[in-house]
Amino acid sequence: MFMLEKLLQEIEKLANPTKAKNHYRFFKTGKGEYGEGDKFYGLTVPEQRTLSKKYKNLSLEELQKLIKSPWHEHRSLALMILTLQYPKADENGKKLICDFYLENAKRINNWDLVDISAPKIPGDYLFDKDKSILYKFAKSNNLWEKRISIMSTFGFLRRGKYEDTLAIAEILLHDKHDLIHKAVGWMLREIGKRDQAIEEKFLIKYYKIMPRTMLRYAIEKFEEKKRRWYLESSRYDKNSKNKILDSKKVQNLKSKIII
Repeated sequence: MFMLEKLLQEIEKLANPTKAKNHYRFFKTGKGEYGEGDKFYGLTVPEQRTLSKKYKNLSLEELQKLIKSPWHEHRSLALMILTLQYPKADENGKKLICDFYLENAKRINNWDLVDISAPKIPGDYLFDKDKSILYKFAKSNNLWEKRISIMSTFGFLRRGKYEDTLAIAEILLHDKHDLIHKAVGWMLREIGKRDQAIEEKFLIKYYKIMPRTMLRYAIEKFEEKKRRWYLESSRYDKNSKNKILDSKKVQNLKSKIII
């Protein structure tokens, strides 16, 4: 535990109350907000990355202490270290790291913590394995498990496997939280960057019922005319119970989609 104690001491030396104050606002730590109760030292991401490289050989037992900490930087550093250890581990080591990660999912409890780690750990390890845990997470009542479920698929789609992203996106279509809307829209956009036809096939089916933020994120890289069509058509449809969307507009758009 000597190295862990040294790390904790270095974190305290780097503490910056001014930056910490900004982090409390940025990560929504107020009462009733998604980051309620989180605590910050005010370290920058580059400072944390430097420390993670210096202490990359901490054991899972030591990392468990960090990930259970109420301090954001402790949990962040645990995850950064895991992402450094994972690629160098053998198959058994990778399984241990992924199992550790999934068992501690509820402690990976802010969007930055999820996003730096989910694509690299479960998003790699589960690529050719049973993914039922991600579908379980997608149906969870826990915000962070849901975000882990969709963000893990970033690792799959980077390797050309889109079906899990689309299936989990479908599960999360009616989620109420904007952090899920943003994550799902982002992953759909990432599919579109690689194969826009696949993304649009999904959008044509669901754009009318998607949360507005999810749709905006998903179509951010579309050419302007098509992007505006999606936004205006979805608004028209949601605001009108009795009017039917002009079928010619739908057909004109579909004719532009290469499927």
